[in-house]
Amino acid sequence: MSDSESNKMWYKDLTSYHWFVFIAASLAWLFDCLDQQIFILSRENALSSLMPPGTDIKLYGGYATSIFMIGWATGGLIFGSVGDRIGRAKTLTITVFLYSVCTGLSALSRGWVDFAIFRFLTGLGVGGVFGLAVALVADSLPSRSRAGALGMLQALSALGNITAGLIGMFLGQLVASKQLDGANFWKVMFLVGALPAFLCVFLQIKLKEPEAWIKARQEGRVTGVKFGSYQSLFSDPRWLRHSMFGMMLCVAGVIGIWGIGFFSPELVRDVIKRNLTADGIDASKIDGYAKWWVSINMICQNLGAFFGMLTFSYFAQWAGRRISFTVAFIAAMVATISYFQVFNGIGHIWMSSVMGFFQMALFAGFAIYLPELFPLHLRSTGTSFCYNAGRFIAASGPLTLGRLQASLAENATTSEMKLTAFRDACSYMSVVFLVGLIAVWFLPETKGKPMPE
Repeated sequence: MSDSESNKMWYKDLTSYHWFVFIAASLAWLFDCLDQQIFILSRENALSSLMPPGTDIKLYGGYATSIFMIGWATGGLIFGSVGDRIGRAKTLTITVFLYSVCTGLSALSRGWVDFAIFRFLTGLGVGGVFGLAVALVADSLPSRSRAGALGMLQALSALGNITAGLIGMFLGQLVASKQLDGANFWKVMFLVGALPAFLCVFLQIKLKEPEAWIKARQEGRVTGVKFGSYQSLFSDPRWLRHSMFGMMLCVAGVIGIWGIGFFSPELVRDVIKRNLTADGIDASKIDGYAKWWVSINMICQNLGAFFGMLTFSYFAQWAGRRISFTVAFIAAMVATISYFQVFNGIGHIWMSSVMGFFQMALFAGFAIYLPELFPLHLRSTGTSFCYNAGRFIAASGPLTLGRLQASLAENATTSEMKLTAFRDACSYMSVVFLVGLIAVWFLPETKGKPMPE
């Protein structure tokens, strides 16, 4: 393993400003993920409050998630290009402010329509952050630190997810002890999600554009190189190939987590409620206890994710990007099917960590690999395209899951039969990981190679 690929000491040559860039970008993505998880934990509770009795909440949960992901994809395409044109730092500040404010506004929803609108607007901001944060770190830090820093940036996102779980646990306890009305649980969760807006102040005051970007932008004005141009991205066969197969790579991971893995709260909630009812627990306390265990599940899932992303980061630098993705996609498919078929109570909560480990390990790969596929003047654009354009396709994942579950449960006469239908729907959809397994072998191995310029 070359010195430039060493992950153990990636931070050795960082200056204080390098650390500031890394921390600012990591916090932007961490708080982004916090807001994502707040939505996941609050989704069913919010829709139960906003929709008429008798509504298929799981089906509308799929609709809400798909709308959020469409906003995510749209924001990624827009802000990725804007970041290459006007600067990563400026655009990152805009996106953080947008997702923070609109998450808070979601708490003011009065019905399905305005809730869906706020979800779409939140998605616009959420979608812009990843490509911008990754490009900012890739262009600002020394090249030998790039892979390790980007892997750590992605791993730290799990802390945002875990924080959302802790918030959910705390509020779930308040609901169980009747100190908080269960109908207001989702509103409080979304209001907490608005707090990261304060991060924008620090980003605006101190965060500067990367010197490499500034220099290239100046030269581009002389030579006529177009920054953030989708025409340039798609007219060059090399970047077009990287864009298409990079998008397929991300589609598999995004559907795997957003179309399947992040529906684990629905499984846990149904199983825990069933078990608590069978144990004779006071019916008035069951909802609060179920919320608590759903949050525990989320924490376990993201603890596994944290270590999975660190492991992928190290393995990708030791064995290479393509073999790491190959192992991770196969393992993610096996772990996901096993989880949804086997999970049956508190004693199986450890399985959430295993599924999270392999599903989210892929996302460390996206952070490391995608910037290495594109030149500086298209880095934010290309990275954002791969990570976010596929979300238009991936947005079909939650819809497909909802429809597939409804179809399998069409003749179900008991709650247990409906639960089995949901388990099977998640398992069938797990074959999507094979798409990424194929796509990665049409992309170049970038281990130890300089980024294209």
